[in-house]
Amino acid sequence: MALALPPEGIAFFRHPQAKGAAGRCIGRTDLPVDPRRARRLAHRIRALARRARLPRIVFTSPLRRCADVGRWLRSWGFEHRIDALLLEADFGNWDGRPWSAIGAEAVDAWCADFAAHAPGGGESLGTLAQRVAAWNPDGARLVVGHAGWITLRRWQAEHGEHLPSATEWPATLACATAWVETTRA
Repeated sequence: MALALPPEGIAFFRHPQAKGAAGRCIGRTDLPVDPRRARRLAHRIRALARRARLPRIVFTSPLRRCADVGRWLRSWGFEHRIDALLLEADFGNWDGRPWSAIGAEAVDAWCADFAAHAPGGGESLGTLAQRVAAWNPDGARLVVGHAGWITLRRWQAEHGEHLPSATEWPATLACATAWVETTRA
């Protein structure tokens, strides 16, 4: 079934699966994606743009797993806008490390104070929420982003400013799938 995009809706696509991400804490670590997977997602986005008669503009995070999709679209005549506000959460010195090397005690400390704790000395959920809320779509209808960023955007659309606890954190989008935001307060 084809993705439907209502008037004024924004389609947020999670990037394709990054190479070498399995079992690791990945936020700002700039991992590559298989070019075929990036092209495949770009084809899906281009098809949606045609069906919905959208402007040929795509916004992406600067990280390769998102920007590579934007580069494919640019090669097909799209305008590709890179926006640092779309970056994934910053996990500080945890970033890129295997979860097993971070350890349960550190993860438990994060989960105990999920909104305010900055894992690995990086960015707290509260700080990420401010960045997500500050993002101005500026006419965006097509976005390629990251699981944590999109999940928090979806949470904000449904729950407002209340931040989730670790146990309330919803399931994230699978790679190369989309969530459509229909309204934004």
